[in-house]
Amino acid sequence: MTRDLVVTRWQARFGGRRFPVSIGRTGFTHDKREGDGATPVGTWRLMRGGYRPDRVTKPKTPFPMRPIGVRDLWSDDPDTPDYNHAVRAPYSASHEKLRRADGLYDIFIVTDWNWPDATPGKGSAIFVHCWRGPRKPTAGCLAFRPDHLRWILARWTHRSRVIIKG
Repeated sequence: MTRDLVVTRWQARFGGRRFPVSIGRTGFTHDKREGDGATPVGTWRLMRGGYRPDRVTKPKTPFPMRPIGVRDLWSDDPDTPDYNHAVRAPYSASHEKLRRADGLYDIFIVTDWNWPDATPGKGSAIFVHCWRGPRKPTAGCLAFRPDHLRWILARWTHRSRVIIKG
């Protein structure tokens, strides 16, 4: 049983099981750019995350998970020092709301893709999160059915990795 999450187009393997997964709308890339809609190929770590306490219970993980409030945002503006980091409203630069109406970020995990030391323009908010549905693409993240995401997170270890094969 592997401790790594191995992702290929529309499928992931972890812990001896296979899961459907959503990837970026433009597929995989070896040259990630901000806003390109692609999922970067490589090996990532899951670092920390957030959850909507008004909708879901805190998932079991080996890394920190914090409740997300209405002022929690993520900077996607490569021209700011906050690029690819959590920020709080009010925030005038370009950003993404972490407390979303659609439920995609009811549970989300920050990966180490271009984080914490972000290179401007190399991609922000490359998360693992809940999906819209099977084969419904993301903006570059990985997305899973919520119960599958919880199953994976409950078995994640500090040595586990996300391996994206393009």
